[in-house]
Amino acid sequence: MALVLHAGKNNKNAVKALIAAEYSGVQVQLVKNFEMGVSNKTPQFIKMNPLGKVPVLETPDGPVFESNAIARYVTRLKSENPLYGSSLIEYAHVEQWIDFSTTEIDSNIVRWLYPRIGAVGPYLPPAEEAAISALKRALGALNTHLASNTYLVGHSVTLADIILTCNLCLGFSRVMTKSFTSEFPHVERYFWTMVNQPKFHKMLGEVKQTEAVPPVQSAKKPSQPKEPVKPKTKNEPKKEAKEEAKPKAEDADEEEEAPKPKAKNPLDLLPPSKMVLDEWKRLYSNTKTNFREVAIKGFWDMYDPEGYSLWFCDYKYNDENTVSFVTLNKVGGFLQRMDLARKYAFGKMLVIGSEAPFKVKGLWLFRGPEIPQFVMDECYDMELYEWTKVDISDEAQKERVSQMIEDAEPFEGEALLDAKCFK
Repeated sequence: MALVLHAGKNNKNAVKALIAAEYSGVQVQLVKNFEMGVSNKTPQFIKMNPLGKVPVLETPDGPVFESNAIARYVTRLKSENPLYGSSLIEYAHVEQWIDFSTTEIDSNIVRWLYPRIGAVGPYLPPAEEAAISALKRALGALNTHLASNTYLVGHSVTLADIILTCNLCLGFSRVMTKSFTSEFPHVERYFWTMVNQPKFHKMLGEVKQTEAVPPVQSAKKPSQPKEPVKPKTKNEPKKEAKEEAKPKAEDADEEEEAPKPKAKNPLDLLPPSKMVLDEWKRLYSNTKTNFREVAIKGFWDMYDPEGYSLWFCDYKYNDENTVSFVTLNKVGGFLQRMDLARKYAFGKMLVIGSEAPFKVKGLWLFRGPEIPQFVMDECYDMELYEWTKVDISDEAQKERVSQMIEDAEPFEGEALLDAKCFK
């Protein structure tokens, strides 16, 4: 018998196997007239998958369910299939990225999307925030890998690319807007490259990025059954034409709880500072000549050591910075992920050296006496750097701050490959 795939034609989990079949030269027939909620509830379907979930692949040797297992089965039907790489280590890397795609990408997209559309569980803002944070962390790691790789493994499409692209497709088409994905430019380039590959495009069709996150569907309360009309007895007193309005407190359980105000950032509760961060950023941006005399002098005139703190950072793994554009992309990704601190920080990141390995050093101005805790918690790059608080009573450290702000070259005896500003 032919391989028959039971699922709707737009099911992204089913498409994994269909694309794998296209690359492998395997014939897989999509069942006709599949209706979700009906076809997967029949006794015949339940016999193939007792959970009633789709997709299910019907084979001569029995049914296979779970989409990744189905895609693997289809791929294995072709001996020495390049979709599994060309060596044992490439095979392991394919499996590694399949697991990553499932546990780090797909699961967090689902945790973000499904509660919003009422598909699974109640909508809980803290749970959504946790899902988005975990998804950003995963996309950040993926973006770093794709900065120097066209595909996930090797130099051609593998099963890992097929499964990841299908999972990303749900995110791009439903919740991941352009403003969200622009933080991960290499993931964007990879995704649009993959979905426009002929074999992908044949199965996925035209993919469009969503313009907005779907609104939360409000839960409807079940209607109360009407009480049966009781016949009046002769002695029953007539009801008052107007009943007293019930106090609002008695109806509290029938009304939606008023939204709680968003908790303030602890930095907004600090005592006012004489230093206005936006004024410094404007001075930095608008000073085109005599930078040392105007901008640097202005910085030290504005600086408030009680309201702000200065920090040097040094990348811990400079020996790995052997490719210039990868190093620059690494720094660029860090600055993008620091966007959550834009209201409270100013930074300079220097990539130093005329040849590899390149050194990455930075200077950061933060509101408050310490590095904000929410930055340490949310931006995983922070742990990749050694952080040293600047002692402005030390003239040498103070001069180093000035040199980093003005992109002085040479810096500490070496040429600057690049200097990036966060403002």
